[in-house]
Amino acid sequence: MTVSDPSGPGAGAAVSDPTAAVLTASDGCAAGVVPDRSGVVARRILLELGFRIADSAIVPDEVDAIREKVSGWAASGIRLVLTTGGTGLGPRDRTPEAVKPLLDRELPGYGELLRSEGLRDTPMAVLSRSLAGSIGATLVIVLPGSPRAVESGLRTLAPTVPHALQLLAGDTAHPRSVNARND
Repeated sequence: MTVSDPSGPGAGAAVSDPTAAVLTASDGCAAGVVPDRSGVVARRILLELGFRIADSAIVPDEVDAIREKVSGWAASGIRLVLTTGGTGLGPRDRTPEAVKPLLDRELPGYGELLRSEGLRDTPMAVLSRSLAGSIGATLVIVLPGSPRAVESGLRTLAPTVPHALQLLAGDTAHPRSVNARND
């Protein structure tokens, strides 16, 4: 299955190789003490959205381990990299610090939207340091470790991801549906 935009100029233009990878950053999951529920949720939703899961991994909350996986997946051509975990204020929560220096460009609207929508479920959403950006043609989204936050976050961002991937692939034609509010 391909991820495509069904309307406007370039209609049906598929994002080539809609692959995704999911990284869970968690000391407990990496040690086998806690099951990786957030990674399971992320993979399920990505499959529902039409992505092929190219890879997934669990690493401890270590900056170098997170960077190695994210940068390796981006270099291999994976189109979407999701991380779960490590976005809070705990002493071991370092995922944003690991990912941010890798990004060519940040997408601050994604983090803002994730926190805003998360407030509907819990006031603790303001403590999340979720972020997103691009590494070359790869979209990277850093999500909290809560399975509920992963599901909510992915569903909130899903309408924008196909267009973001098209833009990152160099297809800058804007379908009418994107420009509708500006016409």
